[in-house]
Amino acid sequence: MFCWRCRRARAKIFSMLTFPSLLAVAGAGAAGAFAWSATAPSAQGFGPTIRHTMDTSTMALTFDDGPNAGVTPRVLDLLERQKVRATFFLIGRYVRSFPAVAREITARGHAVGNHTDTHPALTFCSPSYIAAELDRCDSAFSEATGNATRWMRPPYGYRGPHLSGIVRDRGKKGIVMWSASARDWNSQPAERVIKRLRGARGGDIVLLHDGDHRVSECDRRHTIAALEYWLPRWKDAGIRFINLDDLARQHRPEGAF
Repeated sequence: MFCWRCRRARAKIFSMLTFPSLLAVAGAGAAGAFAWSATAPSAQGFGPTIRHTMDTSTMALTFDDGPNAGVTPRVLDLLERQKVRATFFLIGRYVRSFPAVAREITARGHAVGNHTDTHPALTFCSPSYIAAELDRCDSAFSEATGNATRWMRPPYGYRGPHLSGIVRDRGKKGIVMWSASARDWNSQPAERVIKRLRGARGGDIVLLHDGDHRVSECDRRHTIAALEYWLPRWKDAGIRFINLDDLARQHRPEGAF
């Protein structure tokens, strides 16, 4: 039972909630929900995304912002030595700059995704702008390799309500986010990246960078050093590495993709 003082306090609070203030509260809630759906890697409000391999014995390494002529070939050599297949999300303008590197990625059996043509934040972009960004990236990759990209990752992980339908209309397998991040996009001591990757587990899709959307060639020695440290340790722990194409083949009977 509420005492009379509690009733009076509640009545006073509700009397203060005028219609404009209620609208403000509702607006703030809607804005928060929109922001969460637009930016959180785990959010599904703007359509389904892929964040895990659905198998705790596997891990998917993904690389953003390439191709990078000074770094990507070194990453490819490391992955080949460790017998690891990964997924590379490429920026169209860098594919045009380094078509031979894009060809090498596919020749070595890695999966490839569309990371737009110029790496814009897509949340508030018009559908026509988003479509043009994806189409220019696809054209660059097709001209370089003769193949099509099968996946899409939005720059910064930022989505908008139009993105899912636009990606689906282009025949992509899905929008790929991540469940673990190296946060390696800036130059830094390798030890920091190694420490962040300590939390990566089987079942994770791991976000790494072999390029930098701001410049066509960049330093990623910290990323390579972190992978040199972790790849043998992950393998010793029994983790198998798959790329997104492998993942789609494995889960096709369940209709996951």
